[in-house]
Amino acid sequence: MQVGAIGRDWRTSTPWWPPPPEPPEDAPNVLLVVLDDVGFAQLGCYGSDIETPVLDGLAGQGVRLCNFRTTALCSPTRACLLTGRNHHRSGMGRVAELAMGFPGYRGRPPPENGYLSEILRARGYATYAIGKWHLTPEDEVHMGARRDTWPLGRGFDRWYGFHGGETHQFVPALYHDNHAVRPPRRLEDGYHLTSDLADRAIEFVGDLRAVEPARPFLCYFATGACHSPHQAPADWIERYRGRFDRGWDEWRETVHARQLEMGVLPSGTRLSPRPPWVRAWDELDARAKAVAARFMECFAGFLSHTDAQLGRVLAFLEDLGELDHTIVIVVSDNGASAEGGPDGSINDVRLTNLDPAGTEELYRRIDEIGGPESHNNYPWGWTMAGNTPFKRWKREVHHGGVAAPCILRWARLSGSAGGVRHQFTHAIDVLPTVLELIGVDQPAVIGHVPQTAIDGTSFAYLLGPGGDEENERHTTQYFEMFGSRAIYHMGWKAVTYHPIGPLYGDGLDPDAPFDDDVWELYDLRTDLAEVTDLAGTRPDLVEQLVRLWWREAERNHVLPLDNRVLWTLANPRPGARTGPGKARFFAGGAQVPEAVAPDVRGRSHTVRVEVDLEEEVVPEGVLLALGSVLGGWSFHVLDGRLRYVHNLYGKELRTVESEEALVPGRHQLSVEVEMDGEETRSAGATVVLRCDGREVGRGRVDRFTRSGFNGVGAGLVCGAEWGPAVGDGYTAPFPFNGTLVRAEVETRGPRRRDPLAELAAILSGQ
Repeated sequence: MQVGAIGRDWRTSTPWWPPPPEPPEDAPNVLLVVLDDVGFAQLGCYGSDIETPVLDGLAGQGVRLCNFRTTALCSPTRACLLTGRNHHRSGMGRVAELAMGFPGYRGRPPPENGYLSEILRARGYATYAIGKWHLTPEDEVHMGARRDTWPLGRGFDRWYGFHGGETHQFVPALYHDNHAVRPPRRLEDGYHLTSDLADRAIEFVGDLRAVEPARPFLCYFATGACHSPHQAPADWIERYRGRFDRGWDEWRETVHARQLEMGVLPSGTRLSPRPPWVRAWDELDARAKAVAARFMECFAGFLSHTDAQLGRVLAFLEDLGELDHTIVIVVSDNGASAEGGPDGSINDVRLTNLDPAGTEELYRRIDEIGGPESHNNYPWGWTMAGNTPFKRWKREVHHGGVAAPCILRWARLSGSAGGVRHQFTHAIDVLPTVLELIGVDQPAVIGHVPQTAIDGTSFAYLLGPGGDEENERHTTQYFEMFGSRAIYHMGWKAVTYHPIGPLYGDGLDPDAPFDDDVWELYDLRTDLAEVTDLAGTRPDLVEQLVRLWWREAERNHVLPLDNRVLWTLANPRPGARTGPGKARFFAGGAQVPEAVAPDVRGRSHTVRVEVDLEEEVVPEGVLLALGSVLGGWSFHVLDGRLRYVHNLYGKELRTVESEEALVPGRHQLSVEVEMDGEETRSAGATVVLRCDGREVGRGRVDRFTRSGFNGVGAGLVCGAEWGPAVGDGYTAPFPFNGTLVRAEVETRGPRRRDPLAELAAILSGQ
């Protein structure tokens, strides 16, 4: 609106400035912490014996929500937290990697569902995102991609973190604002991602306070912890040596008793029975127990280390005198993860290639678990225990998949310190709660885009004294993930499990009609752990709740029901970026994520590099490489000799080396990989090294990687490696010391696809 006046000159004109965005008077800061794959029972303040003193302190000074629910999966829950809408309404019915051409599954939250960052920035807040994002399609995370779904495209002023579901904790694939960056320190210098994220949060807020002493901020702090790989500094893992030797069954019973004593669970809540596909701890032999205990030691060390890094951020706010002026909310995105399989995994990429390590290998390599050469994830037994007292886990909509911790601490909520609340709440409730506490209304328009209605219900009414006596306001909530469905309504829950594959040997058919699914019924007011199925005695109520589910499904874009994840892989969205058949790369450029690099998995290909080698310098360094110590390939020069290394997901190395040293001058270097003709998962390849067209080396790769080299984000790099090193005899990044004139990769013929393994790759990385 123009208020001033414009005349012929300044004498008859009145200047006017549009008012800048102003937050409400005395508006608080907001720190929203999102933990990853941390189950309901894994924080100390929810009954665990894992040491989380910082989070426990927040709970002691604030309020714990003990009936807080999520979507059961990473990206969908994050969309709920940031938009206040149900995940299907934001197009995130699944993760973006499994997008489909239906409104609820397109994988790109629309602008009409404004993010908390967009709302608060328009009201004068500084907005920062730190850590995991995973709200951008994987074919749009490279340096040539559009940025409208990146954090800076959705209302954040600054971002430092990583795309996708997971990354290496010692050598992560990082992004700063809109560009890729290397970690600021090396593994050898003691680098760890969570510490780095805490450093960046402190830096961003410090930069703000250097020039804006009173401007409120939103800091969205999303750790990689405790998603696999469960990598932590060795001394943090060592603190837990021997602490889990008694096993998951006893641990679970102990935690359940503690939860009842603490009031985290309502009195009388029973412990759900151990499912038949999880072995009893006493059935494991000594080696299997030792390995399983070590897996849990690594998880516990990872979580405690994360707790300490969050403590550093809070201490900085305390030093600024702003901790009591900050709304601190801590949530997890879903229940504990079962992606480590029945025995645990030393490298999740091996699961995606359908070649898991057995107990003997795991025991032989036990000291590697939790370190930079592992991509470890614990076995199902610890997943079950992490969700105590509930059944099932992440990706499924029984309580084990959707229950998660939620803590809110704000000094203005006097009289509620240490409070526990059992009213139903959901991830979509976080945004409206923050807006109410700040005193901001949902805007009708953001950036000229009319906004849709928020689905969530503020739980601010629960946070003051007497909040435990308040009547529940969020009374109905649907759930759906990969065809499994549930409906919560006024204390009752109807739920049905629909498989996506033969995961548990339970005989259920993934292709069975959805109408054949058997619905269970639970009275959560007396049976929070879903132990006693009342469907047989209350068929009328089951029918009523199922009808309600269908109404909610239609309203929220859940339909059509579709659990055909393999079909989705075979039918990507039109225009999706996939690895080109031929591409050129440049020394010093950003790494190219594996998802959009030339796809050489199980496929014949040639790598060609033109170099200029200096006089009196022994040539060495990486020419072109993809991956890390956990899997990949590297074409490099070592001690003057051309060399190719194929790393089969950390299990074995195959090296082909030239028979002669390179001489100074310009050369055309290449490696030709010719796949065997057999159509089997174990197909190998013949590797030929050439210099100026002349063969200088030949060898075999007995088993070439078929479905995913490396699951921690180490993509294709020209002139160096991301690290830790793919091969042996050198240390990453191992930069090339000559001039790299040209580098390209060309693929030939069809790739031998393995949809089952590709599905495993996507599901293990959420």
